[in-house]
Amino acid sequence: MADILLAHLRHIARSTEDVGERFAEEARRIHHGDADSRAIRGQASGEELRDLLEEGIRVLPVPPEEEVH
Repeated sequence: MADILLAHLRHIARSTEDVGERFAEEARRIHHGDADSRAIRGQASGEELRDLLEEGIRVLPVPPEEEVH
C-alpha cells in the first residue's frame, strides 16, 4: 500500500506546475478565474493553507518530490 501511495505522490509532483512560494496567491487567482485553471504545487505556511480552505479553495498538502523516497 505504501508503494502505491508513493507512486501516486511522485506522479502528482511530476504532473503539476511548481509555483514555489507564490502557491497561495496563484491558488486564489485560479479559484477566482484570474489565471488559467491548472494543477499547481508550491510552498505555503500552515496559516496560508487554513486561509485557503476557509475561502473554499481545496488544497492538499503533499511532501516535496525530493522527500518522497
